[in-house]
Amino acid sequence: MDILINPNFAYVILLTGVVLAFFSASTPGTGVGEVVSLFCLIFAGYAAYTLSIHWWALVLLALSVPPFVLAVRTPSKWSVYLGLNILFLVAGSVFLFAPEDSLISVSPILALFMSVLVSVVMWAVLRQFIAVVTSRPTHDLDALVGAIGIAFSDVFKEGSVQVEGELWSARSEVNVPSGSSVRVVGREGFMLIVEKNQ
Repeated sequence: MDILINPNFAYVILLTGVVLAFFSASTPGTGVGEVVSLFCLIFAGYAAYTLSIHWWALVLLALSVPPFVLAVRTPSKWSVYLGLNILFLVAGSVFLFAPEDSLISVSPILALFMSVLVSVVMWAVLRQFIAVVTSRPTHDLDALVGAIGIAFSDVFKEGSVQVEGELWSARSEVNVPSGSSVRVVGREGFMLIVEKNQ
C-alpha cells in the first residue's frame, strides 16, 4: 500500500480520476469511465487522508468544476471557461499533496508532463464535443422545407414521398398522383407537408 501514499502516484491518480469524471459527466457512455473515475478518486481520497494536504489547493480543485460546466453549456465561450478549468485543476492538483513545511512534493518534471498532457487532452476532447453539439443534425426536417421530391404513392391525407434520396411519410391538402414532382412546404413532427410542384 506504500505506492498509494506516494505523492507522485496520488497526484497522477487524482488527475486521472478528475478528468474522467469531467468527461463522464459531460458525455455519459458505457459506465466504464465513471467506474474507473470512482476508483481513482477513492485511491486519491485515501492518499489525501493519509498524507498532508494543502486545503487551499483543494479549494482550487473545487473551483475547477464551475468553469467546466460553463464550457460545456456555453459553446460560444467554451475556450475561456475551459482555460480557467485547466488552470484551477492543474494548480490544485500539483500543490495538493505536500507536507506542511513544503509547497510541493510532486516531481516538477512529472507535474509539467501531466499538466501539458491534461491540458491537451481536455482541450482536444472538449473542442470535439462542442463541434458535435453545435453542428446541424443530419436529419433536420426543417432543412427539407422547400426541397423538391417525387410522390412515391398517391398523396392526399397521407402517402409517401421520396425527398433527397429518402422515403418520408407525407400529406397534402389536394390529391397528388404517384410519380408527380412535389415540393415540401412544411412538416408536422415526422410528417412532411407537400404540394404538387408546378
